[in-house]
Amino acid sequence: MNTLIDTALRPLRNLLRRSGLLAEDLDYHVIRASMVIIFVLFGYQKWWAYEAERLVPFISNGPLISWLYLVFSHQGASWLLGVSEWTFGALLLAGYWNKRLGILGALGSTATFIGTVTIIPFMPDGWDPVAGFPAMTGNVPFLMKDVVLLAVSLYLLKQDLVRVREQ
Repeated sequence: MNTLIDTALRPLRNLLRRSGLLAEDLDYHVIRASMVIIFVLFGYQKWWAYEAERLVPFISNGPLISWLYLVFSHQGASWLLGVSEWTFGALLLAGYWNKRLGILGALGSTATFIGTVTIIPFMPDGWDPVAGFPAMTGNVPFLMKDVVLLAVSLYLLKQDLVRVREQ
């Protein structure tokens, strides 16, 4: 039975090998590309008024980022975040060729998601009034993805630091 399965899967395995999809560091490259895409798309949104208004409850309740409204307008804070996200995305992209630039991108990415994850405990109406914690409501479910993105940022930072040290 195993021989039959091996024989049936051999062409697929050979195709994947030739395509490079089973190459070394596939996970690292896919994760880096995913972060670049996320920063490009989320950064683009920050240029529009609808997103600046959508950010108000997040920035207003963020213990590490609420100062943005004291220094910039709502739109100005949104633009600053957009420029930051595009900068970190560009640095992560450059990290394919230059690991030191990748480290800078991963540091910026880590700081970004520390800033957003710290909003979670301070978000009003974030937990269902009847079910309570951990039943999320409102904006908290949207922010929970940033816990994973923070972990991904730390992974890329570690990988790039190791690669620079090995060079």
